[in-house]
Amino acid sequence: MITILIIVATVAAIGFGVLQQDKFGKKPSGARLEAIHNSPNYRHGQFQNLNPTPTFAEGYSMGKVMYRQFFEKDPRAKPADIIPSIKTDLNQIPADSNVLVWFGHSSYYMQIAGKRFLVDPVFSGNASPVAGTVKAFEGTNNYHVDDMPHIDYLLITHDHYDHVDYETILALKPKTDTVICGLGVGAHFEHWGYDPAIIIEKDWYDKMDLGSGFTLFTEPARHFSGRGFSRNNTLWVSYVLQTPAIKIFIGGDSGYDTHYADIGKRHGSFDLAILENGQYNLAWHYIHHFPEEVLKAAKDLHARRVFPVHSSKFALAIHAWDEPLIKVSEFSKTYQIPLVTPIIGEVVNLNNAHQRFSQWWVGVN
Repeated sequence: MITILIIVATVAAIGFGVLQQDKFGKKPSGARLEAIHNSPNYRHGQFQNLNPTPTFAEGYSMGKVMYRQFFEKDPRAKPADIIPSIKTDLNQIPADSNVLVWFGHSSYYMQIAGKRFLVDPVFSGNASPVAGTVKAFEGTNNYHVDDMPHIDYLLITHDHYDHVDYETILALKPKTDTVICGLGVGAHFEHWGYDPAIIIEKDWYDKMDLGSGFTLFTEPARHFSGRGFSRNNTLWVSYVLQTPAIKIFIGGDSGYDTHYADIGKRHGSFDLAILENGQYNLAWHYIHHFPEEVLKAAKDLHARRVFPVHSSKFALAIHAWDEPLIKVSEFSKTYQIPLVTPIIGEVVNLNNAHQRFSQWWVGVN
Protein backbone atom coordinates (compact mmCIF):
# COMPACT_ATOMS: atom_id res chain seq x y z
CA MET A 1 0.00 0.00 0.00
CA ILE A 2 2.81 2.39 0.89
CA THR A 3 4.50 1.64 -2.43
CA ILE A 4 1.28 2.36 -4.34
CA LEU A 5 0.82 5.64 -2.48
CA ILE A 6 4.40 6.63 -3.28
CA ILE A 7 3.85 5.85 -6.98
CA VAL A 8 0.59 7.81 -7.07
CA ALA A 9 2.19 10.75 -5.26
CA THR A 10 5.17 10.69 -7.62
CA VAL A 11 2.97 10.65 -10.72
CA ALA A 12 0.86 13.47 -9.29
CA ALA A 13 3.97 15.52 -8.51
CA ILE A 14 5.35 15.00 -12.00
CA GLY A 15 1.99 15.93 -13.51
CA PHE A 16 1.80 19.06 -11.38
CA GLY A 17 5.35 19.99 -12.37
CA VAL A 18 4.61 19.53 -16.06
CA LEU A 19 1.53 21.76 -15.81
CA GLN A 20 3.68 24.58 -14.43
CA GLN A 21 5.39 24.95 -17.80
CA ASP A 22 4.66 28.23 -19.58
CA LYS A 23 3.07 26.49 -22.57
CA PHE A 24 0.05 25.54 -20.45
CA GLY A 25 -0.76 29.19 -19.94
CA LYS A 26 -2.34 30.81 -16.91
CA LYS A 27 -5.70 30.56 -15.16
CA PRO A 28 -7.75 33.78 -15.13
CA SER A 29 -7.52 35.79 -11.91
CA GLY A 30 -8.23 39.23 -10.51
CA ALA A 31 -10.36 41.58 -12.62
CA ARG A 32 -10.35 39.05 -15.44
CA LEU A 33 -11.86 36.38 -13.19
CA GLU A 34 -14.41 38.89 -11.86
CA ALA A 35 -15.52 39.62 -15.44
CA ILE A 36 -15.92 35.87 -16.02
CA HIS A 37 -18.05 35.47 -12.90
CA ASN A 38 -20.27 38.31 -14.11
CA SER A 39 -20.92 36.63 -17.46
CA PRO A 40 -24.42 35.19 -17.93
CA ASN A 41 -22.72 32.29 -19.73
CA TYR A 42 -20.72 31.29 -16.63
CA ARG A 43 -22.65 29.09 -14.21
CA HIS A 44 -21.81 26.38 -11.68
CA GLY A 45 -18.10 27.23 -11.86
CA GLN A 46 -17.78 26.88 -15.64
CA PHE A 47 -18.76 28.46 -18.92
CA GLN A 48 -21.80 26.70 -20.33
CA ASN A 49 -23.03 26.04 -23.85
CA LEU A 50 -26.43 27.34 -24.90
CA ASN A 51 -27.89 23.84 -24.77
CA PRO A 52 -26.86 20.79 -22.70
CA THR A 53 -23.58 19.46 -24.11
CA PRO A 54 -22.27 16.23 -22.55
CA THR A 55 -18.56 15.51 -22.80
CA PHE A 56 -19.37 12.31 -24.69
CA ALA A 57 -22.41 11.19 -26.65
CA GLU A 58 -24.63 8.48 -25.23
CA GLY A 59 -22.94 5.07 -25.04
CA TYR A 60 -19.39 6.43 -24.85
CA SER A 61 -16.94 6.85 -22.00
CA MET A 62 -13.39 8.10 -21.65
CA GLY A 63 -12.11 4.51 -21.63
CA LYS A 64 -13.97 3.59 -24.80
CA VAL A 65 -12.83 6.75 -26.57
CA MET A 66 -9.18 6.20 -25.62
CA TYR A 67 -9.35 2.57 -26.77
CA ARG A 68 -10.70 3.62 -30.17
CA GLN A 69 -8.08 6.36 -30.48
CA PHE A 70 -5.25 3.90 -29.93
CA PHE A 71 -6.57 0.72 -31.53
CA GLU A 72 -9.35 1.54 -34.02
CA LYS A 73 -7.93 4.42 -36.06
CA ASP A 74 -8.43 4.24 -39.79
CA PRO A 75 -5.18 3.00 -41.43
CA ARG A 76 -5.33 6.19 -43.50
CA ALA A 77 -5.73 8.53 -40.54
CA LYS A 78 -2.43 10.04 -41.70
CA PRO A 79 -1.56 10.44 -45.39
CA ALA A 80 1.27 8.40 -46.86
CA ASP A 81 1.90 11.08 -49.50
CA ILE A 82 3.06 14.65 -49.08
CA ILE A 83 0.12 17.08 -48.86
CA PRO A 84 0.35 19.60 -51.74
CA SER A 85 0.86 23.26 -50.89
CA ILE A 86 1.76 26.59 -52.48
CA LYS A 87 4.14 29.14 -50.95
CA THR A 88 2.55 32.57 -51.37
CA ASP A 89 4.56 35.63 -50.34
CA LEU A 90 2.04 37.29 -48.05
CA ASN A 91 4.09 40.47 -47.87
CA GLN A 92 3.71 41.00 -51.61
CA ILE A 93 -0.09 40.84 -51.67
CA PRO A 94 -1.35 44.30 -52.73
CA ALA A 95 -2.80 46.27 -49.82
CA ASP A 96 -6.15 46.73 -51.54
CA SER A 97 -6.63 42.98 -52.16
CA ASN A 98 -9.42 41.11 -50.38
CA VAL A 99 -7.93 37.64 -49.93
CA LEU A 100 -7.71 34.63 -47.64
CA VAL A 101 -4.78 32.20 -47.38
CA TRP A 102 -5.21 28.92 -45.49
CA PHE A 103 -2.33 27.22 -43.65
CA GLY A 104 -4.07 23.90 -42.95
CA HIS A 105 -6.32 22.86 -40.04
CA SER A 106 -7.94 26.05 -38.67
CA SER A 107 -5.18 28.60 -39.28
CA TYR A 108 -5.64 31.26 -41.95
CA TYR A 109 -4.75 34.81 -42.91
CA MET A 110 -7.21 37.36 -44.25
CA GLN A 111 -6.42 40.71 -45.80
CA ILE A 112 -9.50 42.85 -46.36
CA ALA A 113 -9.63 46.54 -47.33
CA GLY A 114 -6.13 47.05 -45.95
CA LYS A 115 -6.67 45.31 -42.61
CA ARG A 116 -4.80 42.11 -41.78
CA PHE A 117 -6.31 39.31 -39.69
CA LEU A 118 -4.69 36.08 -38.51
CA VAL A 119 -6.92 33.35 -37.04
CA ASP A 120 -5.86 30.54 -34.66
CA PRO A 121 -2.25 30.22 -35.91
CA VAL A 122 -0.36 26.94 -35.35
CA PHE A 123 3.04 26.96 -37.06
CA SER A 124 5.18 24.78 -34.77
CA GLY A 125 4.24 21.54 -36.52
CA ASN A 126 2.66 20.09 -33.39
CA ALA A 127 -0.88 20.34 -31.99
CA SER A 128 -0.15 19.08 -28.50
CA PRO A 129 1.72 20.28 -25.40
CA VAL A 130 3.84 17.12 -25.65
CA ALA A 131 6.38 17.53 -28.44
CA GLY A 132 6.06 15.14 -31.37
CA THR A 133 2.77 13.54 -30.31
CA VAL A 134 0.40 15.26 -32.78
CA LYS A 135 2.70 16.10 -35.66
CA ALA A 136 1.65 17.99 -38.78
CA PHE A 137 1.34 15.91 -41.96
CA GLU A 138 4.30 16.13 -44.28
CA GLY A 139 3.97 19.12 -46.56
CA THR A 140 1.55 21.05 -44.32
CA ASN A 141 3.95 23.05 -42.17
CA ASN A 142 5.62 25.26 -44.77
CA TYR A 143 4.43 28.55 -43.27
CA HIS A 144 5.98 30.09 -40.18
CA VAL A 145 5.82 33.33 -38.23
CA ASP A 146 8.65 34.76 -40.37
CA ASP A 147 6.31 34.47 -43.37
CA MET A 148 3.62 36.59 -41.73
CA PRO A 149 3.27 40.32 -42.38
CA HIS A 150 2.43 42.65 -39.51
CA ILE A 151 -0.94 41.59 -38.08
CA ASP A 152 -3.61 44.13 -37.17
CA TYR A 153 -5.88 41.63 -35.41
CA LEU A 154 -5.01 38.21 -34.06
CA LEU A 155 -8.35 36.42 -33.62
CA ILE A 156 -8.50 33.46 -31.23
CA THR A 157 -11.60 31.26 -31.12
CA HIS A 158 -10.59 29.18 -28.06
CA ASP A 159 -7.52 28.06 -26.17
CA HIS A 160 -7.02 24.43 -27.27
CA TYR A 161 -3.53 23.51 -28.44
CA ASP A 162 -4.52 23.06 -32.08
CA HIS A 163 -5.72 26.70 -32.09
CA VAL A 164 -3.38 28.43 -29.65
CA ASP A 165 0.18 27.25 -30.22
CA TYR A 166 2.61 28.46 -27.57
CA GLU A 167 5.70 28.69 -29.79
CA THR A 168 3.76 30.48 -32.53
CA ILE A 169 2.11 32.94 -30.16
CA LEU A 170 5.46 33.86 -28.57
CA ALA A 171 7.04 34.52 -31.96
CA LEU A 172 4.07 36.61 -33.14
CA LYS A 173 4.35 39.06 -30.24
CA PRO A 174 6.33 41.79 -32.07
CA LYS A 175 4.13 41.45 -35.17
CA THR A 176 0.73 41.76 -33.49
CA ASP A 177 -1.15 45.00 -32.83
CA THR A 178 -4.29 43.61 -31.16
CA VAL A 179 -5.40 40.23 -29.76
CA ILE A 180 -9.15 39.51 -29.67
CA CYS A 181 -10.39 36.45 -27.79
CA GLY A 182 -13.08 35.10 -25.47
CA LEU A 183 -13.26 35.89 -21.77
CA GLY A 184 -10.31 34.50 -19.82
CA VAL A 185 -8.14 33.56 -22.81
CA GLY A 186 -6.20 36.79 -22.41
CA ALA A 187 -4.66 35.39 -19.22
CA HIS A 188 -2.53 33.08 -21.37
CA PHE A 189 -1.36 35.94 -23.57
CA GLU A 190 -0.55 38.23 -20.65
CA HIS A 191 1.38 35.37 -19.00
CA TRP A 192 3.35 34.99 -22.25
CA GLY A 193 4.40 38.63 -22.26
CA TYR A 194 1.72 40.36 -24.31
CA ASP A 195 0.84 43.88 -23.20
CA PRO A 196 -2.59 43.73 -21.49
CA ALA A 197 -3.47 46.97 -23.28
CA ILE A 198 -3.61 45.18 -26.65
CA ILE A 199 -5.70 42.21 -25.42
CA ILE A 200 -9.45 42.49 -25.91
CA GLU A 201 -11.58 39.80 -24.25
CA LYS A 202 -15.24 39.53 -25.12
CA ASP A 203 -18.36 37.62 -24.12
CA TRP A 204 -20.91 36.20 -26.53
CA TYR A 205 -23.10 38.83 -28.20
CA ASP A 206 -20.52 41.61 -27.86
CA LYS A 207 -19.73 44.08 -30.63
CA MET A 208 -16.52 45.91 -31.55
CA ASP A 209 -16.02 48.81 -33.94
CA LEU A 210 -12.67 48.24 -35.64
CA GLY A 211 -12.87 51.45 -37.65
CA SER A 212 -12.97 52.10 -41.41
CA GLY A 213 -16.34 50.35 -41.73
CA PHE A 214 -15.26 47.12 -39.96
CA THR A 215 -17.37 45.63 -37.16
CA LEU A 216 -16.60 42.43 -35.28
CA PHE A 217 -19.23 40.52 -33.31
CA THR A 218 -18.45 37.72 -30.85
CA GLU A 219 -21.01 34.92 -31.08
CA PRO A 220 -21.60 31.52 -29.47
CA ALA A 221 -20.18 28.16 -30.51
CA ARG A 222 -20.88 24.71 -29.07
CA HIS A 223 -17.57 23.46 -27.76
CA PHE A 224 -15.39 23.59 -24.62
CA SER A 225 -12.02 24.95 -23.51
CA GLY A 226 -8.98 24.31 -21.31
CA ARG A 227 -5.23 23.76 -21.48
CA GLY A 228 -4.71 21.79 -18.26
CA PHE A 229 -6.98 19.90 -15.91
CA SER A 230 -9.31 22.90 -15.58
CA ARG A 231 -12.10 22.74 -18.13
CA ASN A 232 -14.29 25.57 -19.43
CA ASN A 233 -12.63 28.31 -17.37
CA THR A 234 -12.20 30.35 -20.56
CA LEU A 235 -14.80 31.12 -23.22
CA TRP A 236 -14.94 29.66 -26.74
CA VAL A 237 -16.36 31.98 -29.41
CA SER A 238 -17.24 32.36 -33.06
CA TYR A 239 -17.02 35.69 -34.90
CA VAL A 240 -19.03 37.67 -37.39
CA LEU A 241 -16.73 39.99 -39.36
CA GLN A 242 -18.60 42.73 -41.19
CA THR A 243 -16.34 44.63 -43.60
CA PRO A 244 -17.06 47.40 -46.11
CA ALA A 245 -17.29 44.83 -48.90
CA ILE A 246 -18.11 41.39 -47.47
CA LYS A 247 -19.46 39.59 -44.39
CA ILE A 248 -17.66 36.52 -43.04
CA PHE A 249 -18.60 34.00 -40.35
CA ILE A 250 -15.60 32.59 -38.45
CA GLY A 251 -16.92 29.49 -36.76
CA GLY A 252 -14.05 28.13 -34.67
CA ASP A 253 -14.72 24.64 -33.29
CA SER A 254 -18.35 23.74 -32.73
CA GLY A 255 -20.94 21.05 -32.77
CA TYR A 256 -24.18 21.69 -34.63
CA ASP A 257 -26.80 23.55 -32.60
CA THR A 258 -29.45 26.27 -32.62
CA HIS A 259 -26.93 29.13 -32.53
CA TYR A 260 -26.40 28.98 -36.28
CA ALA A 261 -30.03 29.73 -37.10
CA ASP A 262 -30.04 32.50 -34.49
CA ILE A 263 -26.88 34.08 -35.92
CA GLY A 264 -28.29 33.82 -39.43
CA LYS A 265 -31.50 35.48 -38.28
CA ARG A 266 -29.75 38.35 -36.51
CA HIS A 267 -26.96 39.02 -39.00
CA GLY A 268 -28.55 38.09 -42.32
CA SER A 269 -26.71 36.28 -45.09
CA PHE A 270 -22.95 35.69 -45.22
CA ASP A 271 -20.67 35.89 -48.22
CA LEU A 272 -18.49 33.20 -46.66
CA ALA A 273 -18.92 30.85 -43.70
CA ILE A 274 -15.74 29.24 -42.35
CA LEU A 275 -16.84 26.10 -40.53
CA GLU A 276 -15.15 23.20 -38.76
CA ASN A 277 -15.13 19.97 -40.80
CA GLY A 278 -12.83 17.28 -39.48
CA GLN A 279 -11.63 15.57 -36.29
CA TYR A 280 -15.15 14.31 -35.67
CA ASN A 281 -16.14 11.14 -33.88
CA LEU A 282 -19.49 9.70 -32.80
CA ALA A 283 -18.37 10.17 -29.21
CA TRP A 284 -17.76 13.90 -29.81
CA HIS A 285 -20.93 14.55 -31.75
CA TYR A 286 -22.01 17.38 -29.47
CA ILE A 287 -18.79 19.37 -29.92
CA HIS A 288 -17.69 18.68 -33.52
CA HIS A 289 -19.61 18.77 -36.81
CA PHE A 290 -20.07 15.79 -39.02
CA PRO A 291 -19.70 16.75 -42.70
CA GLU A 292 -23.41 17.05 -43.43
CA GLU A 293 -23.83 19.29 -40.39
CA VAL A 294 -21.32 21.69 -41.92
CA LEU A 295 -23.76 22.25 -44.77
CA LYS A 296 -26.75 22.40 -42.39
CA ALA A 297 -24.96 25.12 -40.43
CA ALA A 298 -24.12 26.98 -43.64
CA LYS A 299 -27.76 26.83 -44.67
CA ASP A 300 -28.85 28.17 -41.26
CA LEU A 301 -26.38 31.03 -41.70
CA HIS A 302 -27.67 31.79 -45.22
CA ALA A 303 -24.08 31.43 -46.46
CA ARG A 304 -23.34 31.92 -50.14
CA ARG A 305 -20.13 29.88 -49.86
CA VAL A 306 -18.65 27.64 -47.18
CA PHE A 307 -14.99 27.04 -46.40
CA PRO A 308 -14.57 23.70 -44.51
CA VAL A 309 -11.52 23.79 -42.20
CA HIS A 310 -10.13 21.76 -39.25
CA SER A 311 -8.71 19.05 -41.51
CA SER A 312 -5.71 18.10 -43.64
CA LYS A 313 -2.92 18.85 -41.15
CA PHE A 314 -3.33 16.87 -37.92
CA ALA A 315 -4.85 13.48 -37.05
CA LEU A 316 -6.89 14.17 -33.92
CA ALA A 317 -9.68 11.68 -34.65
CA ILE A 318 -9.94 8.14 -36.04
CA HIS A 319 -11.34 8.85 -39.52
CA ALA A 320 -9.27 8.80 -42.74
CA TRP A 321 -7.47 12.11 -43.23
CA ASP A 322 -9.37 12.92 -46.46
CA GLU A 323 -12.81 11.67 -45.37
CA PRO A 324 -14.04 15.12 -44.23
CA LEU A 325 -13.33 16.66 -47.64
CA ILE A 326 -14.76 13.72 -49.57
CA LYS A 327 -17.99 13.71 -47.57
CA VAL A 328 -18.54 17.46 -47.40
CA SER A 329 -18.06 17.62 -51.18
CA GLU A 330 -20.77 14.99 -51.65
CA PHE A 331 -23.20 16.79 -49.33
CA SER A 332 -22.54 20.16 -50.97
CA LYS A 333 -24.22 18.85 -54.13
CA THR A 334 -27.41 18.14 -52.19
CA TYR A 335 -27.38 21.46 -50.35
CA GLN A 336 -26.20 23.35 -53.45
CA ILE A 337 -23.79 25.52 -51.48
CA PRO A 338 -20.44 26.11 -53.25
CA LEU A 339 -17.34 25.02 -51.37
CA VAL A 340 -14.08 26.91 -50.95
CA THR A 341 -11.37 24.22 -50.85
CA PRO A 342 -7.97 25.78 -51.51
CA ILE A 343 -4.64 24.03 -51.42
CA ILE A 344 -2.60 25.17 -48.42
CA GLY A 345 -1.15 28.55 -49.38
CA GLU A 346 -3.46 29.13 -52.35
CA VAL A 347 -4.88 32.65 -52.55
CA VAL A 348 -8.67 32.77 -52.16
CA ASN A 349 -10.14 35.86 -53.82
CA LEU A 350 -12.85 37.03 -51.44
CA ASN A 351 -14.30 39.30 -54.13
CA ASN A 352 -14.84 36.45 -56.57
CA ALA A 353 -17.78 34.28 -55.56
CA HIS A 354 -17.26 32.21 -58.71
CA GLN A 355 -13.64 31.23 -58.04
CA ARG A 356 -13.25 27.49 -58.55
CA PHE A 357 -11.02 25.13 -56.61
CA SER A 358 -9.64 21.70 -57.46
CA GLN A 359 -10.41 18.63 -55.40
CA TRP A 360 -6.73 18.53 -54.58
CA TRP A 361 -7.09 15.59 -52.14
CA VAL A 362 -8.12 13.19 -54.91
CA GLY A 363 -5.22 10.87 -55.65
CA VAL A 364 -3.31 11.78 -52.49
CA ASN A 365 -2.87 8.57 -50.50
